[in-house]
Amino acid sequence: MMTPMVRIATLGILAAASLTAAPVFYRDVLPILQRNCQSCHRAGEIGPMPLMTYKDARPWAKAIRESVVTRRMPPWHADAASGHFRNDPSLTAKQIATIRAWVDAGAPEGDARQSPPKADFADGWRIGKPDVVFEMPKAYQVPASGVIEYTDIIIPTGFTEDKWVEKVEIRPGNRAVVHHISMYVREPGVEWLRRYPLGEYFLQDGRGLTGRETRPWETRFSGYAPGAPPETLPPGYARLFKAGSDLVLEIHYTTNGKPADDRSRVGLVFAKQPPTKRVLTLNARNLDLAIPPGASNHAVDGATTLHADAELTLLYPHMHVRGKAMEMRAVYPTGEREVLLRVPRYDFNWQIRYEPLKPKPLPKGTRIEATGYFDNSANNRFNPDPKAEVRWGDQSWEEMMVGFFEVAVDVRADVKQLLNEGPKFVN
Repeated sequence: MMTPMVRIATLGILAAASLTAAPVFYRDVLPILQRNCQSCHRAGEIGPMPLMTYKDARPWAKAIRESVVTRRMPPWHADAASGHFRNDPSLTAKQIATIRAWVDAGAPEGDARQSPPKADFADGWRIGKPDVVFEMPKAYQVPASGVIEYTDIIIPTGFTEDKWVEKVEIRPGNRAVVHHISMYVREPGVEWLRRYPLGEYFLQDGRGLTGRETRPWETRFSGYAPGAPPETLPPGYARLFKAGSDLVLEIHYTTNGKPADDRSRVGLVFAKQPPTKRVLTLNARNLDLAIPPGASNHAVDGATTLHADAELTLLYPHMHVRGKAMEMRAVYPTGEREVLLRVPRYDFNWQIRYEPLKPKPLPKGTRIEATGYFDNSANNRFNPDPKAEVRWGDQSWEEMMVGFFEVAVDVRADVKQLLNEGPKFVN
């Protein structure tokens, strides 16, 4: 018969063994996948394979281990020394150790009854069920080959009252041929694009510096690019969609050797309470960039000065395939300088938006600076032509240097004051 002391010692040994037992999929690994991976790794999303079930994940176990141990996944490129962000999907050291131990133990399945509740993804939408969905009225036919200039379409919304939007998601109808999409709002009374018909695809004429007409600076509403999550604003913050406004989509299609078609969609979720802050997208960029042939670390600067008080809510670096790194800074009216974001290893394949932990005050007179670094050398395996001087252009073999950033202002503020009466810009 087991004595009390022996019984206690035995229970202690069993407890210690349970604590050191190999992780199993349902109890230990699936919760990590749900929180950090499944938004992309599920049917219809950008992830190359779903990771919803054990059957999905088991064949990829070693690849998952390699990706998380090297921190290639989840994708995140901000230098932690320059700040922390609320949308950082990076795994903790404990989570990485759990996945590594699970794979090293042979990726055991475990008991399905220990599985967490299934993650709820509404009809594929990452923002939940939209309050309204706008879809291209007809499919765009993408040829098998050739270069396609940026293509626009104007979609009337039918809004009879102002709408405050707190979530925006642009979903390509065919990810294989949609490189990226920019969404703009054309307000009533604005003459921009009035000569083009509603609901028809067109290429803008009079094509200026970058191939598109000048447009009011505050009209950019949202965008889609590979790896970029949909926009979700915190409570009290929203974008204004005025009554009678039209939605303008600007799409960059790429060919892939096969004819294809696309009908992309936009989903909006309206604010449930009147917001106190209006969110706008601005940028610091350089349209006159000229990257010398063979340059391995060419710096290009851009800046924008704010002429009214605002709050910083988001940072979003954008370059093309020669983009190597970017730093964004604030220079305050006092002369003090602060690094807002440093991306030491920029990756064109992942257009990541960086959301500060909380809105950062930007007093009137603050200058937002961006410096992009480009590798136009033969050492850049993505470089299409190291012998070319590279200038600004829409296509991926050309370049852009844009430090997008979003600011919030009081809903009663005159937004025209923010950039000194709202100058026109070409994006």
